[in-house]
Amino acid sequence: MQFRDFDIDGFLRNYWQRKPLLIRNPWKDWRNPLEADELAGLACEEGIEARLIEQASGQPQRAWQVEHGPFAEARFDRLGAKPWTLLVQAVDHHIPDVAALITPFRFIPNWRIDDVMVSYASDGGGVGPHFDQYDVFLVQGCGKRLWQLGSMCTSHTELLPHDDLRLLASFEATEEWILEPGDILYVPPGIAHNGVALGDDCMTYSVGFRAPSTSELIAHYCDDVLDNLQDDSRYRDPGLEAQANQGEISGAAMARLNGMIAEKMLDPAAFAKWFGQYNTARKYPDIDWRPEEPVDIEALQSGIASGSPLRRNPASRFSFFRQGPELLLLFVDGQSFECSGDVVAFTELVCSNDCFTLDRDVAASPPVLTLLKTFFDQGSLAFDTED
Repeated sequence: MQFRDFDIDGFLRNYWQRKPLLIRNPWKDWRNPLEADELAGLACEEGIEARLIEQASGQPQRAWQVEHGPFAEARFDRLGAKPWTLLVQAVDHHIPDVAALITPFRFIPNWRIDDVMVSYASDGGGVGPHFDQYDVFLVQGCGKRLWQLGSMCTSHTELLPHDDLRLLASFEATEEWILEPGDILYVPPGIAHNGVALGDDCMTYSVGFRAPSTSELIAHYCDDVLDNLQDDSRYRDPGLEAQANQGEISGAAMARLNGMIAEKMLDPAAFAKWFGQYNTARKYPDIDWRPEEPVDIEALQSGIASGSPLRRNPASRFSFFRQGPELLLLFVDGQSFECSGDVVAFTELVCSNDCFTLDRDVAASPPVLTLLKTFFDQGSLAFDTED
């Protein structure tokens, strides 16, 4: 899927992380990529993160009842007249046509892209007024949904007590629109919003973006640093001089102590390698995407020679960090690979394209073939069989 007419530079300059934007059907040819029955089927599978939200009468904090999947198929037959919403995370990992929805939004760097959550709601269904800590494009797939936007929220904004939902204690709409199939609403982080289905055939695709918090980065990076520290990395003060007051922690001592921390925590190369691995780790690592049998080099060479395109697994994450003009660190599904020479062009190609063909000369490189085999065997890459 592609946009027909969309000013990317203008959007990034005036709206990205600044203010919401309603985009009326910018697609060349909008087609809803998923049927409701397919979404319900996914919600019944093990390993799929799904929620069913029903709105009941009662106090506001008790009006939203949440069930977690996987669901029995019969559960959907018991849905009554009360408004309800089915939410399924990472549908792009399983449905290629949903994964294709991300392509037009790749003017945002790949490492920021999270997944596509799909919601299907009955008339009046929604998840209540809330705010997110990340950017999201809300694509209306079929049916209609009323979107109301409110003010900017922070960590101090009052929420209703609820174990599963972050519902705002108060919400006042300042703008509202009705979205029809193909329409898109961009919502920056922190903006209060509320979506309500209009009619019984309402499907919305939420293309979400990752935004790691400072606390998340510090906590996880500290764990990695600690795992790699040796026990003999300790404070030392050769040349110590007697001081006037033994109770004082001297400035020199404090500087040495601070330096011990800074040396380990502020190493740019170590942080870059850790972050690339951390950021590309699969969202659902328990799902095994490996093929039944490892691929052999001859089969790879034959497929490439025949011009067969290669396609990245939608559940896989590919990124690279440029360490020098001819030296890259490639990150794939939580692993890192140092790339130079012939592998640089391959790295840039595979990280910027979901589907691509490989030049025979590039594929003849033994380091490239070694990487290809690794990615095939772990289920990160495969020959495209759509045709």
